[in-house]
Amino acid sequence: MNSKKKLLIFAHYYHPDVASTGQILKDQAEGMLETFDVTVICVVPSYGGKIEEQYKTQKYYHENINGVKVIRVRVPEFEKTNKISRIKNILAYFFGALGACAKAGKQDYVFTISQPPILGGLLGVLGKWMKHAKMIYCIQDFNPEQIMAVGYFKNRFVLNCMLFADKFSCRCSDLVITVGSDLVETLKKRFKGQKVPNHTMINNWIDEKEIYPLPADHEKVLAFRKKYDLEGKYVIMYSGNIGLYYDLEHLIKVMKQFRKGYTMKGEYEKGLKTADGREVVFAFVGAGSVKEKLEQYAKRHHFENMVFIPYQDKEDLIYSLNAGDVHWCVNAKGIKGVSCPSKAYGIMAAGKPILGVLEKNSEIRNIIEKSDCGMCCDPADYKRVAELLRWYIENAGTVVEKAMGNNGRVYLEGNLTKDISVRKYSKAISSL
Repeated sequence: MNSKKKLLIFAHYYHPDVASTGQILKDQAEGMLETFDVTVICVVPSYGGKIEEQYKTQKYYHENINGVKVIRVRVPEFEKTNKISRIKNILAYFFGALGACAKAGKQDYVFTISQPPILGGLLGVLGKWMKHAKMIYCIQDFNPEQIMAVGYFKNRFVLNCMLFADKFSCRCSDLVITVGSDLVETLKKRFKGQKVPNHTMINNWIDEKEIYPLPADHEKVLAFRKKYDLEGKYVIMYSGNIGLYYDLEHLIKVMKQFRKGYTMKGEYEKGLKTADGREVVFAFVGAGSVKEKLEQYAKRHHFENMVFIPYQDKEDLIYSLNAGDVHWCVNAKGIKGVSCPSKAYGIMAAGKPILGVLEKNSEIRNIIEKSDCGMCCDPADYKRVAELLRWYIENAGTVVEKAMGNNGRVYLEGNLTKDISVRKYSKAISSL
């Protein structure tokens, strides 16, 4: 007889989708199997918008992945740049997930995340009522605050309704978990003068056993560099979602000062080189709603030393991260306290220095500065961004630069491992 308590997770995206939350939830679900009987409800693999034929014939698909029961909901295909198609896709998941929840049997706990915005929280509330279970709401991003920060949507009535709905989800939760100390402050601000819901903070992570430093001459790192014409070059890499919340459309204009054929003073010469003689190249690895705009900008401005690379399979992520010499970790202005860029953990795991464009006292900037694994400046301070780029180019391959990467790996191993965070989740849920 199975004596474990049952935990139902609304995941939206789940392995093999490359969404960062999907990968984190896979680690979490599998890591908690010793404590809970875990069921995950998610969409069929479709993070890029397309759906394979094998997932187009049924409404629900039942799988077992490493001991985790997975119920997948069929959703329509969508385009990331088309709001209507995205809304249809999200609503299909929402109602499909409720149907799957009804079929999932008795549950003791319902765990949900803040994706899709607002609806993720409401799924948890409805799941709690349907299953007469305890609810845990994990807030990866606060919305509508994140939407408002970048001006993605400006209808005040709708935004107020969204805020009311998400505060309702927080109130209905038996435990709210945030992924950064600055997000805790946002939760308290939401309920200023009122009772703040029961809450705790648990950092995100990356599996440090899967992502770790590799030598520059590693066969598969060299193969990746060769495939994308990065051989022998100094690679300044952005890896992850090329989306709305990272100010990339402005940052690319700063990068333009470092185009091939220009000196760091902006003068056209034989080519921009690092202190150790390498050409500088900017690499974007991933996909997202602003990727096409960046590609068009690069083409229009003859940005020959910029390359766009598709998302890498999870098993190949170690090679792409190690192919970068320094990595961007950025957020747009106003994102502090409403979102936490988890890509920092992968960079630290690979032992690479970070160029952070993050607000003061945000969770990730605090980690970078505490561990001395990179250099940071404020969002929208484009002059300082250019200065940091120059610093990395001028100090390429130096002891100081390499030490930053090593510092990040050491700090991660001591404080931010997968096992540490997953144990915290198991303990927090079990204590309810």
